[in-house]
Amino acid sequence: HRSLLKADGITDEEMDRPFIAVLGSRNDIIPGHTNLDKIAEAVKAGIYMAGGVPFEISTIGVCDGIAMNHEGMHYSLVSREVIADSVECAVMGHAFDGLVCIPNCDKIVPGMILGALRANVPTVFVSGGPMLPGTGPDGEGSTDLNTLFDGAGKVAAGTMTEEELAYFEDTACPTCGSCSGMFTANSMNCLTEALGMGLRGNGTIPAVYSERIKLAKHAGMAVMEMYRKNIRPRDIMTKEAILNALTVDMALGCSTNSMLHLPAIAHEVGFDFDIAFANPISEKTPNLCHLAPAGPTYMEDLNEAGGVYAVMKELADIGLLHTECMTVTGKTLG
Repeated sequence: HRSLLKADGITDEEMDRPFIAVLGSRNDIIPGHTNLDKIAEAVKAGIYMAGGVPFEISTIGVCDGIAMNHEGMHYSLVSREVIADSVECAVMGHAFDGLVCIPNCDKIVPGMILGALRANVPTVFVSGGPMLPGTGPDGEGSTDLNTLFDGAGKVAAGTMTEEELAYFEDTACPTCGSCSGMFTANSMNCLTEALGMGLRGNGTIPAVYSERIKLAKHAGMAVMEMYRKNIRPRDIMTKEAILNALTVDMALGCSTNSMLHLPAIAHEVGFDFDIAFANPISEKTPNLCHLAPAGPTYMEDLNEAGGVYAVMKELADIGLLHTECMTVTGKTLG
């Protein structure tokens, strides 16, 4: 084993330290994934600073936006299971001591969560972050991918010209990152904070902000602290944590796709989650945010307002969260 690791360039000094998988899904096709190499480098720096040895590995991803409206959509949800299997195979096959997952879009986040639960080594999630919104003509209003969905319908209905639509095509997705509204990727990245598996800001700090690089370094440091304290995903993602996530889901107004993924996460931990749980939680949980496509605000606005933790503080103050749940900070949610 040591001889093979030395073929990687590992030194005798590194051999005595914990080996940490830095598992990303960086590729050239998904806008939310093109920056994940920068995130991975920052995570590795944090791991080194905290006394570990990082090893970068990767998995696949499918962009729901690009897969839409053709046979590619048949491959979106099943990619979640491929990703979960690949995380389990890579981590267990190489006997890693810890794991940092770097997902972003759509089914990659829940796929990595499922894989992390199976491997159950100390794990932290840090996403690539959300895209900034675009700007409408003459600087009026903000735009996002949903503007294109609406625009295509307007062109078909004869209420928008193709030239007007071309403006939005060129400007609505102006940076790397997961699409700027509360779509699936941003929903699941925010719920990773609610589950206790991501540091504060994981769901909301924009992809192009330097604060995202700092967050990635802190994620690398955090996994080493989890290793020393032996805190594992199954210690964090309990029944109560999953109910917290569903409550935060209602407050944020997350994508309905979370009702595909939270039951799968619950199943992995042996919690018999029924989709009907959503109704009583929805009835008592205030809908605090109206993010695009449900309203005129975007992920950067939520970030400026304090992010997911600010929303959770409001919910905790009225007794709607299980604040005793453990998180990757080594502290409880409270």
